[in-house]
Order: sequence, then C-alpha cells, then structure tokens
Amino acid sequence: MPEGDILRRTATRLDEALAGQVLERAELRWPTAAGVDLTGRTVLGTRSYGKHLLTRFDDGRTLHTHLRMDGEWRLARTGTPAARGRAPELRAVLATSRWTALGRLLGMLDVLPTRDEPRLLAHLGPDLLADELALDEILERWRSAADVPAAEVLLDQRVAAGIGTIYCAESLFALRLWPWTPAREVPDPRRLYLTARQQLQRAVLTGFPPGRVHGRLRQPCPRCGTPITVGQARQPPMQRPVFYCPSCQRP
Repeated sequence: MPEGDILRRTATRLDEALAGQVLERAELRWPTAAGVDLTGRTVLGTRSYGKHLLTRFDDGRTLHTHLRMDGEWRLARTGTPAARGRAPELRAVLATSRWTALGRLLGMLDVLPTRDEPRLLAHLGPDLLADELALDEILERWRSAADVPAAEVLLDQRVAAGIGTIYCAESLFALRLWPWTPAREVPDPRRLYLTARQQLQRAVLTGFPPGRVHGRLRQPCPRCGTPITVGQARQPPMQRPVFYCPSCQRP
C-alpha cells in the first residue's frame, strides 16, 4: 500500500502538472461522483495528508482520492495516446492543455466543499510529514494505546497518518525494538516517530525507502547477519506483515 512518502511525491507531481491550469477535460468514473463536472475549473493545487490526496479547485470544491492498495496517479502529455484514458481501470481523468492526470485503480474518490476537509480528515491523527509536526498530540494518542503492540500503534492512522508496513518495520528496526512490545513499554516513542518521519522525508527526496528489513525475508540482517523473519500485526482481515530481525529486535 502506498505510504506517506508516495502520497507526498504524487501530490508534488500533480501540483507541477496541474496547479494554476484550467481543466479542459474532467471525467470522474465513480458512481457517487459521475455527475460532477469539473471542466473549466482552475486547479489551485494538490496536497497530501497521510495516505489521502486533496486536489482543490477555484470554485471551492476539493477532489479527495485515496490510493488504497493498488491505486496511482499517472501523467501523460495531453494529445498523446497515453492520455486518451480508455483503460477500464481508470477512475479519474483530469486534463489541461499540456498534461493529463490519470487516476488508476483509485480506492476512494469523492468531491466535497473545500471547507469540509477538516471533517473528512477528523478521524486521522496528525500528518507525519506536516511542515509543523504535532508531535505532542501524537504522543498523547500513543500513551492511550497502553498494551497495544508498538507495530499496531504505528500502523494506526488515528494516531499518526502516513505510516504503513514499510516505515513501521524500518523505524522499529532502526531503534532495535521488538514489534510486539506494548506501547507503554517503549522507552522513547518520541524518538520512534521522529525516526519514521526522517525516513519518510528522505524517501520523498530520493524516491527510495530505507529497505533494511521490509520485504527481505530470510535475507541477512544488515547489522548482525541473522536471517530476517516476518510476523503479523493486527488480526484478520486487517492483518499486516511486519519484517524484523529476531536477534537485533528481541523481546
């Protein structure tokens, strides 16, 4: 599932292509938004919040999209074959005279008044990639988790928005924390979230996540050489894999 770094990079690309431009074509192939017409509207910009994207227009409306597991926004030069947007998996097409943005396999799409964005995001914790991080609020929510495993708290978007399985595993590995340590027993949750934030920020700039443990099952740990293993956070059907080193991250 795309995480906060991918959403921030996607927002930046959409901004560079569409911000300040008038839409010459706008198709929302979504049952609840099929009748919405954005043609002729000027795009003010796109911002990310956790795993959500908010594209704002000059008429006071916002297009909200979520990529879920497989979604993505692609850009194509308007007028080229790639910009035709005929593929059945496309859920949105936004085109200016120069660029066409194609929303493929989007997991969520709706149009709302821009003033209602706070209501839409009210269930989420602070955005971990916000310019001014509300760390005290995140830590207060962390403390309320008490006996919940650290990995599950990191994955909980109601505590902090933007962390998925990659940065959950990588931040825990960086601090040598066993993923199932109860939240109340983690010695320095502040450092844990600042580590995850730094990893996300670096990936926004480079396009690459840390890659030290996530997805490296049975490969040697980069610190001690022990084969990386994988466990599970949460219960079905919401379970998520958590990669870790059984030596460096002992209980």
